[in-house]
Amino acid sequence: MSFDSVDEIINEIKKCSECSGKSFETIDKTGEEVCVACGLVYSNVSIDEGPDWNNYEGNSAAENGDRAGMPSTNLLHDKGLTTDMGWKNSDYAGAGLGANNSKLFRRLRRQHQRTRVSSSTERNLAVALGELQRLAAQMSLPKDVREESAFIYRKAVEKKLVRGRSIEGVVAASLYAACRMRKIPRTLDEVGKFSRTGRKEIGRTFRAIAKELKISVQPSSPADYIPRFCSILDLPQEVQSKALYLLDEAEKADLTAGRGPTGIAAAAVYLASKMKGYEKTQREISDAAGVTEVTIRNRYKEMVSALHITLS
Repeated sequence: MSFDSVDEIINEIKKCSECSGKSFETIDKTGEEVCVACGLVYSNVSIDEGPDWNNYEGNSAAENGDRAGMPSTNLLHDKGLTTDMGWKNSDYAGAGLGANNSKLFRRLRRQHQRTRVSSSTERNLAVALGELQRLAAQMSLPKDVREESAFIYRKAVEKKLVRGRSIEGVVAASLYAACRMRKIPRTLDEVGKFSRTGRKEIGRTFRAIAKELKISVQPSSPADYIPRFCSILDLPQEVQSKALYLLDEAEKADLTAGRGPTGIAAAAVYLASKMKGYEKTQREISDAAGVTEVTIRNRYKEMVSALHITLS
């Protein structure tokens, strides 16, 4: 006996458990494999990989864009995995609930919110993550940095690093560590400006967290600050490219060792803007970089002298 395909061999081997039939058919719409003779479903291997639409308002779920739930996130104390009651006083068809049922559901929502934070640990975590969101929003940090900092804070809680320290200090230190890890440079002064704690406490807490959690953070590079300074000062791409080139030359001349990265970066931007004809005062660059005008002048003079730059 000869077979033209693998499917014919398989159909010859397997038999229906009800009628011993050997002929099977796959239904395209459902993916079910059924016996042609008696209709018994032999196997169901279909996996619906489409979006899991969820809608209770009577309209098309796909049109509204409603999904069955949000993805898990470290930015919520329960990671967003608990059920969230909606605030609309209407049923699945969109009809109102009435006065009595509306009062009932208001009480249920209030009780539900209370049960989501059931212990002091969860309550402290909810407060800390709220402070983290506030601080990150004021510093205009992206979501990936917020997620990373929330993860670091949770690890710090597990290691009992919050004991004896303020929640605000640990939150600020976690955010500073996440910025360093994600190559989004923020100085301790910038974090301290928006935090309710001081620069020194944030620095001490950061060092403790980095040591206990074994976080490997490389020293900040002046080049990491150039794009942000140019963006704040509204300088074009050619100035940014020139500043990065000057930084590279300054590193070769060993001008960056032992000096603050923000001061070097600010001086490079100041020098590049002058060379490209975009005059920016030292005061403007000082405000953008958060360093003094004296620091910018000193680093600027060192770069001009060491790199043998002549300005017209």
